[in-house]
Amino acid sequence: MKNSDWGREIYSFLLSAYKRYLTTPERSLEEAYKAALQIKNIEDNYFNGKRIALESTQYSRSIVDLFESDLRKYLKTVKMRLTEFKASRFFLNEFSQNALKKQEIKILEPNFILERLRFIDEVVGKYNTIDDDTSHEDLLRQSTLNQSKRKQSKLVKFDSATAKQNELSDLIEPESSKVASKADATGILPRSILSTINRLQVELNPNSEQDVVKDFRRSQRRTLVSVRFLLLLIIIPLLTHQLSKAIIVGPIVDEFRPSEKTEVFLNYEMEEKALVELGAYREKIIFENFIRDEPILSVDEVNEIVKGKAREIAEEYKSQSGSAIKNVFADMFSVAAFVIFLVFSKPSIAVLKDFFDHIVYGLSDSAKAFIIILFTDIFVGFHSPHGWEVVLEGISRHWGLPASHDFIYLFIATFPVILDTIFKYWIFRYLNRISPSAVATYHNMNE
Repeated sequence: MKNSDWGREIYSFLLSAYKRYLTTPERSLEEAYKAALQIKNIEDNYFNGKRIALESTQYSRSIVDLFESDLRKYLKTVKMRLTEFKASRFFLNEFSQNALKKQEIKILEPNFILERLRFIDEVVGKYNTIDDDTSHEDLLRQSTLNQSKRKQSKLVKFDSATAKQNELSDLIEPESSKVASKADATGILPRSILSTINRLQVELNPNSEQDVVKDFRRSQRRTLVSVRFLLLLIIIPLLTHQLSKAIIVGPIVDEFRPSEKTEVFLNYEMEEKALVELGAYREKIIFENFIRDEPILSVDEVNEIVKGKAREIAEEYKSQSGSAIKNVFADMFSVAAFVIFLVFSKPSIAVLKDFFDHIVYGLSDSAKAFIIILFTDIFVGFHSPHGWEVVLEGISRHWGLPASHDFIYLFIATFPVILDTIFKYWIFRYLNRISPSAVATYHNMNE
């Protein structure tokens, strides 16, 4: 396919995607309106135009379950599409409105939008306390409770994001208990005696079994949330990098970087490596020809063989140069995806922090000292400069930049020192107060 055909296809794809982006509010509102209409049809056909009563005895349990399933599905659709409608309306501005007119796309009138929203609120407002994960029995109890509360005050609307945030916040141990268990103040009696007394109080408590089961379930859920969050932190940037490089960045770079006019080497280091590789190949051909019982190759024959190898090396380094350019833009997409994921995962970050607190402070003193020594020796130890040099040179190759040895030496001379100072401050300021025996073990192991 010619480059012009690629350009036209990319342009048409981007134009259609832009049109779809401009019509997102209208499309989302229409889908939410259709879902509300479905709920209204169920009310008119089976409940005389009234609220869908899941506690009704008019129908059998199977029919009620069917109504419950449909209601959840339509309410979820309305909630998602209204959220999409609000977000897209927030990002669309006057420039986007002008673009709609230029593209001859119909713009919905404000009165029409208000009528649709009013109808959706009237239908969905009756079910604003139904959650997606509630069971049938919970819905029955919740419906009865809502009827009694409706006489006293208005119903409070809870957003799904807020509910999820509250659920994750329940997994975090209160700060008061953390302070009491991890950084107790110095008292008259040793902390070991106080912990023994507290353990006896817990064992004598008749509700201790329920508390233990509750703590175990909370710890289990906290572990699952933390492990899933860590996996997503790794998978999302990597997957975004690969997909953006293959689908978006790769075709665009290949379009604007034609192979026939492209320079082979992106920097002088690549050229030096290619020259060394080609020289070694030439010497290898001559050496192998000398040690075999074959006629000696002439200079022209050797040059012809080396010329073919030079073409292979040129194609290889041309591909590496293009890949380095693609990596720069693909990394931008990865960083953007990583930051967006962190912004929308603040509750999970709090749970992850609490998870690491339980792991770190739950280790024995010797285990803490071992991990600290291992971590410091890797990053700020005697042999760490070699590791930092490999990492920085790998990053330079990844982006197609020549490795600046002056920058590498300056980085190695400053960053590990700063990191070592932070470690020592943390040991002196926090670990020495929380676990003095671990600090003593650390000093003994270092000596």
